[in-house]
Amino acid sequence: MELRWLEDFIALARTQHFSRAADEQNVTQPTFSRRIKLLEEEMGTTLINRQTLPLSLTPAGEEFLGLCQQVTRRVAATRQRLAHLAEEQAGQLRLAAPQSLLAHFLPEWLAGWASSPPLTPYLRATGWLADDFFEALARDECDLVLCYWPQGACPLMPVTEGFEHRHLGSERMIPVSPPEADGRPRFALEADTGFTLPLIAYHPRGLIDLALRSHLDHQPGTPRFQVLHESIQSGSIRELVGLGYGLGWLPARTVRDDLAAGRLVRAGDTRWEVPLEIRLYRRCGHGQPALEALWEALSHHAGHRHSLPIPSLELP
Repeated sequence: MELRWLEDFIALARTQHFSRAADEQNVTQPTFSRRIKLLEEEMGTTLINRQTLPLSLTPAGEEFLGLCQQVTRRVAATRQRLAHLAEEQAGQLRLAAPQSLLAHFLPEWLAGWASSPPLTPYLRATGWLADDFFEALARDECDLVLCYWPQGACPLMPVTEGFEHRHLGSERMIPVSPPEADGRPRFALEADTGFTLPLIAYHPRGLIDLALRSHLDHQPGTPRFQVLHESIQSGSIRELVGLGYGLGWLPARTVRDDLAAGRLVRAGDTRWEVPLEIRLYRRCGHGQPALEALWEALSHHAGHRHSLPIPSLELP
């Protein structure tokens, strides 16, 4: 008996149709039907009632379905665990991070090491929100989380009990606007507060949005905003701001070239900038040797900021 026969049977029980189940399993219908017949011969009983429309399971088939689901789940979990063990043996660390940090911070930071840590970006994480990162750490789906973090307390912060972090650097969120022909911002934060400004915003469950709203709450003369779009990724916000739909806050690292070339301009002075930390989190008590070595290196440099391989960036 082959594992794919069990997967075939689960697909057939779900679709109740030989042709659709065969399509799901990427085989021809004759091949699929033959494998189901071989499975029934192997089990010594009829599992499918072919006289009903749609197809149904016999009582023996219902019982067998539960066993198939248990076996395939255990095999999948075992495969995942073996893959994780192979990664550990290879010393690779799975790093979850937002897209902007993977593209604009991580390469600079790694370049500062004499021998770069063995980090493998976990690309599924580029579309995650704050809670998703820490849930993945708790499930051992990743080894490290690199993330922006508000400076100071904000409401609705993620629960970080059971995790520890290292401070790797800082970032500033710059309010930017498409320029007018004379170089002035099309959407200016310092304009008459009677106007409502179009905003390309971050997802309201994200850490950047929490930090931004907390900062604006403490600024006098904050204008009204009309949120036109919400996004998890700063790249999407950059695209829509560049097309002229509104203003938005973007990490300084991601817009320095656009500001220098005049493709984007600041929408306000420095009081509208939102400071963020860049933190690296791990689960407490994680004993993987490669991770312990990295954490020890970061701890060693914690009291010597000048030698810590953390590139800095200052914009005028």
